[in-house]
Amino acid sequence: MKREKQKAYAPSCDWTAPSKPEAVTENKDRIHRYKGDGKWSGVKTEKYKNQNGGWASIVRNVLIGNCGESAKFHLRYFEIAPGGFSSLERHKHEHVVVCIRGKGKIQVGRKQYTLNFLDTAYIAPDTAHQLLNHYDNPFGFFCIVNAKRDRPKPVKKA
Repeated sequence: MKREKQKAYAPSCDWTAPSKPEAVTENKDRIHRYKGDGKWSGVKTEKYKNQNGGWASIVRNVLIGNCGESAKFHLRYFEIAPGGFSSLERHKHEHVVVCIRGKGKIQVGRKQYTLNFLDTAYIAPDTAHQLLNHYDNPFGFFCIVNAKRDRPKPVKKA
């Protein structure tokens, strides 16, 4: 049986086709000290995605996965401002989401749940999902994904 090779590598939620396989460049021990307000030393706060549409008031920090580490996962911190939301999407890779600041909503399939401090959600492959903040304070969460993953596919609201 022929195994299909995964083609995509995405350092963030935004997906771009790789020009060549990523080489391990900085597989060294390091510590990112938490500085407060959803920021870590040595970690840049970035836009959630480069293109506009389908999301609002969300940023990300890639803690593990931006420096060519050999880890098979990436650890990112996302923060959604009050009234903000991520894109509604699905893909073949799985996610783990851990709420660490405030509280928010997560839509998984057709159901919506509230996430509070340290609540953890597993999002199975090919499941439509979205994270939202309907509250007055920032909603921050860690997101763990496969280092090699496929491109997100937008989902239209029913």
